[in-house]
Amino acid sequence: MDQSTHDVRRASWLKTITECQQRPANVSVKQWLADNGVKEKAYYYWLRKFRREAFERMQLPVATSPGEVAFAEFPIPAPTPVRTAAGNNTVAVISANDITIEISNSISEPLLCMLLREVAHA
Repeated sequence: MDQSTHDVRRASWLKTITECQQRPANVSVKQWLADNGVKEKAYYYWLRKFRREAFERMQLPVATSPGEVAFAEFPIPAPTPVRTAAGNNTVAVISANDITIEISNSISEPLLCMLLREVAHA
């Protein structure tokens, strides 16, 4: 096959593949090919050929020596310590999900009741 014939076929198949890939979402490739009289084996042959050409044009960088590989360090922040009031004598700790409540003997009964109600819904 001469070059001009190949170029014409290539352009025709590129148009066919583009049209198939722009088909409606509810139509399968197989159905579109059947509706348009395109042979499935020929379609996938040319699709594979175009994809291979596109991949070769990408020219992915290849590390040929260890000096070409680079690393970046991302520091991870230290966890924030739980801050408590100075002189607080914690006698109980309640934890639910991401909430931590430290309770001392000096807590009032109404505040403790309210905290327990709220933690139950957290």
